[in-house]
Amino acid sequence: MALIPIYYDTETTGVKFDKDRIIEIAAFDPINNRTFCRFANPGFPIPPEATAIHHISDEMVASSPSFKEVGQAFIEFCGENAVLIAHNNDNFDKNFLEAEAKRNGLTLPDWKYVDTLKWARKYRPDLPRHALQILRDEYGIPPNQAHRALDDVIVLHAIFSQMIDDLNIEQVLSLLSTTTKLSRMPFGKHQGKSLSDIPKDYVAWLKQSGAFDKPENKELKDCFVDLGLLAST
Repeated sequence: MALIPIYYDTETTGVKFDKDRIIEIAAFDPINNRTFCRFANPGFPIPPEATAIHHISDEMVASSPSFKEVGQAFIEFCGENAVLIAHNNDNFDKNFLEAEAKRNGLTLPDWKYVDTLKWARKYRPDLPRHALQILRDEYGIPPNQAHRALDDVIVLHAIFSQMIDDLNIEQVLSLLSTTTKLSRMPFGKHQGKSLSDIPKDYVAWLKQSGAFDKPENKELKDCFVDLGLLAST
């Protein structure tokens, strides 16, 4: 059976998937032109710093069901043969989705996943940053209500459709599974330079600033170790 791309996004009470909760989840099925968007009541007050980002208040989720009901509806919307696509999926949305499923006794299908942030970093190294709104500007997508789940999903679909051009979802999965070692600096003031030409004091500064502590920079860290510009600690 053919794989169905499902673009999705979550809004949460914070950034720690083992403690925080999903309070909104949205999805878009471009093949069948269907959308999904539901609030979920986290069972505790939403921190004001989270509301300041996504503008979801306690009042907005007060009458909503728990994630157990919302999550089951999301599973049914996606179906068994979905490829779930999200920006920063591997470090955020997928972690929250799996944690909420485990917490609520839900069984997620054996979905495949695409992290569009990883795709952007791999195939658009010319860009200094790869945040969703940066990519929106780059691809000329009209402004939206950033950090609300369904709006971000629709924008992501518009962006990623341009990024992959005529590739199908099977080809996208294949390309993402192919490991291509970094050869050029993907961000910062030395963006685009060969990694072997990056000054050692700049690499030391990256380490001191905590850049290598981020999971998405592990490959970069390993490359600098291999080049002898960074100690393997």
